[in-house]
Amino acid sequence: MLHLFNLVTDAYAMGPAPQAGGAGGGVTGMMTSLLPLVLIFVVFYFLLIRPQQKKAKDHQRMLDSVKKGDKVVTAGGIYGVVESVGPNTLVLKISENVKVKFGKGYIATVRSASDED
Repeated sequence: MLHLFNLVTDAYAMGPAPQAGGAGGGVTGMMTSLLPLVLIFVVFYFLLIRPQQKKAKDHQRMLDSVKKGDKVVTAGGIYGVVESVGPNTLVLKISENVKVKFGKGYIATVRSASDED
């Protein structure tokens, strides 16, 4: 059994000779080791970051275009009609004589005028 371990250490000792430029392999070795990280970042950008930025930009554009009389749905699921619009808030009429003030960011969608309740 002792002889078997002796063969394994001999096999490791017979590896390739070290390169003249050192163990790293120079610039080519560094580029080869960084390539997977760069590829992972590119994939994350196109699959996660870019679509999320586009969605946020579309939502902001929708919030900027909200005006009095628009039918909206809040993030909490409340349906209402916009009564007034401020810089950061808006007032929704959710029923007869019931008006509620909401932050603009909590408007999920603007419904078309033909949508029924």
